Amino acid sequence: MLNPVLVKDILNEALALGGDFSELFVENNRKESIIMRNGVIEESVSGIDYGCGLRIFDGFNCVYAYTNDTSEESLIKLACEASKALRNTNCGKIKILNFENFNKKDIYNIHKISIPPFDIQKKEKADMLRIAHNASKEYDTLITQTVDSYAGSVQNVLIANSDGLWAEDTRTRGRMMAQAIASSETEKQVGYLGPGSLSGFEFFKNMDIKELGRESARIAVTMLKADLCPSGLMPVIIDNGFGGVIFHEACGHSLEATSVAKGGSVFCDRLNSQIANSCVTAIDDGTIPNAWGSCNIDDEGNNMQKNILIENGILKSYLVDRLNGKKMGMSPTGSSRRESYKYAPTSRMTNTYIANGTTPVKDIISNTEYGLYAKKMGGGSVEPATGGGG
Repeated sequence: MLNPVLVKDILNEALALGGDFSELFVENNRKESIIMRNGVIEESVSGIDYGCGLRIFDGFNCVYAYTNDTSEESLIKLACEASKALRNTNCGKIKILNFENFNKKDIYNIHKISIPPFDIQKKEKADMLRIAHNASKEYDTLITQTVDSYAGSVQNVLIANSDGLWAEDTRTRGRMMAQAIASSETEKQVGYLGPGSLSGFEFFKNMDIKELGRESARIAVTMLKADLCPSGLMPVIIDNGFGGVIFHEACGHSLEATSVAKGGSVFCDRLNSQIANSCVTAIDDGTIPNAWGSCNIDDEGNNMQKNILIENGILKSYLVDRLNGKKMGMSPTGSSRRESYKYAPTSRMTNTYIANGTTPVKDIISNTEYGLYAKKMGGGSVEPATGGGG
């Protein structure tokens, strides 16, 4: 994507006024989205997001700068200005890059792509959305509105840093969202499903699109007709396949080094202590083939990992990126992510789930005298500092 000689010059220039680490992230992201409302295409957008982000460390201090002008003159100027902005206390202690050539990371791609998404015409993608719309509308006359959308992208990235790392990767993702709204004279309820994958268009070829539309409608109609949920303190049984949602919100964000490094998490200084029932083992795994949250490498060039966060109720690990790990005295865990080249990386979850237990579901239900059974769960939020959320 860029010449290694130029990249090395940029990293050198970034450290010209001091600093102990510099890193360049280059992104070329081809994206496409289609939005259909009530069976009519409302928006169809495609384009390329291209640019570079440069990060410089001086101890725990960090400067991040970015540009979409990747000419040599522009990138050297970016590095020079970012170096000045660091307000470095180590002026005169210039770091000399101690490698002649970059160490190019050998990446084995475990996420196979059968059908590149941009090989498929937009008409076929629009037809797919219309199938979901029709299935939702036909489910019940209470369905008054549908919103169905498709998003696909092919992202090529390069990560190079002053330690000599050179890592390149390609991430192909696709996602479809089906939303149905059920209405009465006094109320509206929404049903929503949004499956996605780190894979090509074969993901949609193998999907039951009609069932996706029907199920979003079923959720909306069920919610519209449902009685008010009983209140009070009671046990909740969460059906298999959806426990990761509540773990993601209730615990996962509070285990990200973004919160932990600055003392803003209820799990600070709790490593190797019991924070959950002994039956709970919770995992964040970015190596699951073709899963939505997976990659080959994270956005700092580290290999993705299967991180056991909680084992038999004991807190075993946090989700750590390079800068926050430096503050915490911990190594990165393959958990770094950026929104795009315009944003510095930070720690984030990949694919979170609770490992299988040993008690059959029917026994859990039969042994619960009174409680709630959650067949499916949507999103939520958490305040990492207190653990509270909704």
